[in-house]
Amino acid sequence: MEVQNLPELAVTVREDILRMTHAAGNGHPGGSLSATDYLVWLYNREMNVRPDEPCWEDRDRFVLSKGHVVPALYAVLAHKGYFPVEDLLTLRKPTSHLQGHPNMNDTPGIDMSSGSLGQGIGAAVGMAKGAKVLGKPLSVHVLLGDGECAEGEVWEAALYAAHYKLDNLCVAVDVNGLQIDGTTAEVMNTAPLDAKFAAFGFDAITVDGHDFAEIAKGFARFHENQGSGRPTVILMKTVKGKGVSFMENNPGWHGKAPNDEELAQGLRDLAAIRQQLKEG
Repeated sequence: MEVQNLPELAVTVREDILRMTHAAGNGHPGGSLSATDYLVWLYNREMNVRPDEPCWEDRDRFVLSKGHVVPALYAVLAHKGYFPVEDLLTLRKPTSHLQGHPNMNDTPGIDMSSGSLGQGIGAAVGMAKGAKVLGKPLSVHVLLGDGECAEGEVWEAALYAAHYKLDNLCVAVDVNGLQIDGTTAEVMNTAPLDAKFAAFGFDAITVDGHDFAEIAKGFARFHENQGSGRPTVILMKTVKGKGVSFMENNPGWHGKAPNDEELAQGLRDLAAIRQQLKEG
């Protein structure tokens, strides 16, 4: 997809997130909205994948370590062609293949089941090490939350990645400053993440996670590190609930679905953004 079309796709994905969680009556819209732009770029400009062959052996891999924000991933996968867009409104239904956390056994395009925070990066590190052992030139991507970085196993995996020179690993952190109980600074301060990851052997770059030009710079740094033996981490400054006025920077929307009135208001907010994009 051309870069100029990505902002409108991001609006569409955000609309899908609202509709999906509304239809399900539960879910995690706040973090899904903050991670949207990263996922839109990842699947449309970065990763080498084949939606019509989701288990292609030489595809790039992605692990959604903060698995609760899977509505954003489902919407991106649907618009990429992994499964019908109509399936999105079955989110969390008992017979749906789109459950509240990613399941690699049920959903095309999901490379790793996830949900327990902290575990996803370990799986991604294993994938990256495996690719190195097999001599496969694929990349492995993983998305963490800043609150998730309080988990000790995140740093065990980071030690391993640097020690084994996994320069095919690109970690991204959705630094929206909020988690279920409040701000990360109050609950468990994980800052400064750039200095911490650098101390563990990563090349760290901080970007605006809602600016596609900035996100592109993060991935450019990852490509520059190929052959260096250094894993990369992209720290994305984001806004939880991005694009929906009453959800932005509100920890109450970590795990709550919009009601009918809130859905209508959220869709109006996003329609206004779409109109601004059209007006240039």
